Amino acid sequence: MANACIEAHGIVKHFGRQEVLKGIDLTVEAGEAVGLVGNNGSGKSVLLKCLCGLMRPDQGEVRINGKGLGTDIQRAPEIGAVIEAPGFLPSKNAYDNLYALWVLNRRVPKENITRSIQTVGLDPKSRKRVGKYSMGMRQRLGLAQALMEDPSILLLDEPFNGLDKTGLKEMYTLIHGLGQQGATMIVASHNPGDIEQLCAKVYEIDAGRMERVR
Repeated sequence: MANACIEAHGIVKHFGRQEVLKGIDLTVEAGEAVGLVGNNGSGKSVLLKCLCGLMRPDQGEVRINGKGLGTDIQRAPEIGAVIEAPGFLPSKNAYDNLYALWVLNRRVPKENITRSIQTVGLDPKSRKRVGKYSMGMRQRLGLAQALMEDPSILLLDEPFNGLDKTGLKEMYTLIHGLGQQGATMIVASHNPGDIEQLCAKVYEIDAGRMERVR
């Protein structure tokens, strides 16, 4: 995977009168796996949305590989993200869901659809509708969607939610392997135990403020 770097400086985000992010600074070097720990409502998901361009901060700057997000570039194609509950068409199977996303820009070979589904341990030939999936299967499909376009940066919001013991082990192994391949990652979780072995650098976010805890 190609080198990548994320820089965030003075990120502030309001929803109405509520200040959700209060001057966040973060630098993630190429190939680095960074953990982000915080309770629900702490600002984790909002920060990840600002980092990938789904939201614009009210103040501050995000740079991806040296390019200003929202100024030099409007989106960062090198980012694959799973933020909050992935949204899929419940009446379609895994392959058809990812195909519907693939046709929007056709940036990668169609074979990537099958490969990404297999990578996360799902069956690309299964006709099972996503509406019948367990929470853990949806998490896997969300990760497949994030991997489909061969991103060098991954933003993973609560990737272990809904997984049983076996699923947790498999997802951990998968994410660890992506890190070993050189992916730059931010892995967010409300449970520090989920990421303490994955990430050498860990930050805690609480009430919109962030500090490094490891």
